[in-house]
Amino acid sequence: MDLAYIPSPSTGVVHLGPLPLRGYAFCIIIGVFVAVWYGNKRWIARGGKAGTVADIAVWAVPFGLVGGRLYHVITDYQLYFSEGENWVDAFKIWEGGLGIWGAIAFGAVGAWIGCRRRGIPLPAYADAIAPGIAFAQAIGRWGNWFNQELYGKPTDLPWALEISEGVNREAGLYHPTFLYESLWCVGVALLVIWADRRFRLGHGRAFALYVAAYCAGRAWIEYMRVDEAHHVLGLRLNVWTAILVFVLAVVYIVLSARLRPGREEIVEPSAVQQDKAGSASGASASGAVPPAEDEGDPADSGSANRS
Repeated sequence: MDLAYIPSPSTGVVHLGPLPLRGYAFCIIIGVFVAVWYGNKRWIARGGKAGTVADIAVWAVPFGLVGGRLYHVITDYQLYFSEGENWVDAFKIWEGGLGIWGAIAFGAVGAWIGCRRRGIPLPAYADAIAPGIAFAQAIGRWGNWFNQELYGKPTDLPWALEISEGVNREAGLYHPTFLYESLWCVGVALLVIWADRRFRLGHGRAFALYVAAYCAGRAWIEYMRVDEAHHVLGLRLNVWTAILVFVLAVVYIVLSARLRPGREEIVEPSAVQQDKAGSASGASASGAVPPAEDEGDPADSGSANRS
């Protein structure tokens, strides 16, 4: 007799009158809100303007959702285009199925567009939102719990996940890989926050650390899953993807630290111009004359350029 386990919800949909509220979509929405909220706090602390993170997220989030869905459909095409399957289901994103690799890649494209429109360096923006993305993933993984999907191998551990009988699944107790990844993502977020404060990471290195740390956990968690997946040389495709992306992230951290050490002093030029305009306006109102810039000492000028 099993004395303890994690129950699964009887349904992933709650109806508010005629409006269906899906647990999977709700988790994604809450995750996006947390990522934008916390990213905004970090962006302001770096010298940026309030609201910039949300403005760029308007580009990044839709791109990320499309990319995540495309990656899932392409790598699991048999679920939608095999004999007896309905290809229209490929568009039913609310039923689950977002690949983080595609979401990050396409989301980066959307963020790049948003950053260019505001004259902001993408690496600085990526560093600001990195922990928030990890927190968002931690929340989003609970959407898999609502859908009773992406669980691991059978187990009799006290924290086993109870899965009910359903389409393409057998009732039983399994490893709650959604919970493992959720907790891992929280740890990744805390690691990035600590490392960023300790080492003043810049030029995209905080984001690269998030990517590397996430991939390290995703590799072993992915290995535990039992859902259908393509295999290459005996390993699931997503395991190989995690390994490859981990290596690329580590290489980026090493090369970036050598080529561009330190952290950006200015992340949003318009914010600096606004501050200068405000200071000049305040000085004029008080009758004070702002001091002229020192143009004399070449040594001082050189030091400023080197900073």
